[in-house]
Amino acid sequence: MTTEVLGRRALNRALLARQLLLDRHAMPALDAIEHLVGMQSQAPNPPYVGLWSRLEDFDFGELSALMTERRAARIVLMRGTLHLVSARDARALRPLTQVLLDNYLKSPRAVPLREVDLAPVVALARTLLEEAPRSDKELRTLLAERWPDLDIDTLVWAVRCSLPLVQVPPRGVWGASGLARHTTLEAWLGEPHPEPSVDEMVLRYLGAFGPASVQDVQQWSGLTRLGEVVERLLPKLRAFQDGNGRTLYDLPEAPRPDPETPAPVRFVPDFDNLLLSHADRARVITEEHRKRVFTVNGIIRATFLVDGFVHGMWKMERKRGAATLRLAPFTPVPEPARAALAEEADRLLAAAHPDAATRTVEL
Repeated sequence: MTTEVLGRRALNRALLARQLLLDRHAMPALDAIEHLVGMQSQAPNPPYVGLWSRLEDFDFGELSALMTERRAARIVLMRGTLHLVSARDARALRPLTQVLLDNYLKSPRAVPLREVDLAPVVALARTLLEEAPRSDKELRTLLAERWPDLDIDTLVWAVRCSLPLVQVPPRGVWGASGLARHTTLEAWLGEPHPEPSVDEMVLRYLGAFGPASVQDVQQWSGLTRLGEVVERLLPKLRAFQDGNGRTLYDLPEAPRPDPETPAPVRFVPDFDNLLLSHADRARVITEEHRKRVFTVNGIIRATFLVDGFVHGMWKMERKRGAATLRLAPFTPVPEPARAALAEEADRLLAAAHPDAATRTVEL
């Protein structure tokens, strides 16, 4: 039987449907976060915009409450990067991604600690961080009292690689400020998930990002040798091909809309997994545009979608009571998409800064 070929637009519409970006959905924020298998959160604020673009009537305070009530947390997971996830997923996914951090401890950065027994260092750090959430500076000071002759910056980095650490509120709460402070996953959320499953993780990835190749799921997770997992899961999957002949896998009943399904304009925040979770990103952004969005120092700029594809970048700021959203298209924006973008931008400003004296959209 001939394997069905999915073109660029078919993959685009499938991805947008899985990412809740074809239509805004009426669902609790926590359910959306779990459906997306977390949201990258290198900076505290992008997940708020990401949820606003995906959900009906999303209130920024809803996510803030999830953070303060410990139903959601920010923790290092996929690709060794900080993610916002549900408390349940923090416990389930963190053990699966520890191997990434273990590999960091074998990298050249760890050379200064090659002759150091890290076990007592990690044990003391755990005690200190569970006594009270602490910043890196505070932890450096306390560890330096015990090991004054060691490279203390590298020592704290090794601790962060060794322990499952949650970045606690008020960091990550919309409108709040404060140092990044950490405590352990166990102290903040309770014991880890008893049986973390890489098979379940791969199936959930396909539900949120598929159809996808083995290389795609490895790009998203940072894990390797997932071909063995996909092979094991084949009875549960359906195979496709992309236009380049690559094999893609998917959940049989997952949505794959018609390629000509209309796609509304959408604002995608910095670091959004929409742009980070495939080895082949052509389904949502061209290589030319990717080079403008992905900076050399690891920043992934905020983008906006026109007809489902990245069409430019945007930036929102608040100064002295005035809220402004500036759009920088890569090419001229056709009407009526231009009017739709201006309207969407004004709604975003109102949601993010409801008390602003003035709101301005620059397009």
